[in-house]
Amino acid sequence: MELDEKIALIARYAEEKKAKDILMIELKGLTDIADYFVIASGASERHVKTIVEYIETSVKKNGILPYSVEGYNEGRWVIIDYRNIIVHVFLEHLRELYDLESLWIEAKRYTMTKEKTTNTEVKNGKRKT
Repeated sequence: MELDEKIALIARYAEEKKAKDILMIELKGLTDIADYFVIASGASERHVKTIVEYIETSVKKNGILPYSVEGYNEGRWVIIDYRNIIVHVFLEHLRELYDLESLWIEAKRYTMTKEKTTNTEVKNGKRKT
């Protein structure tokens, strides 16, 4: 499975569990951490855990297993490491606090819509679609 297909699957699974503000950030050439971040928000600790569980079990059906998962027991900020894709699922207020989106301001950004994935332009640290 191609990298862009994996990202689309992960984002779609997050969306199916009603994750909020799903954002994919392309980090290729900007850092060695990963090629992409997928960032999403949940309304409660239970919601965050539900999103994470669903992503994990759904992508596993496609033969994709995480290298590691951090923060699941707390359900406040969960990181699923798929090596070249790192998924961050936050409680809404923690996402605002840590503001990962602003760390790589020059990175390409993609958002989910019901119809397709769309490119998002960023100016002065704020997203514009």
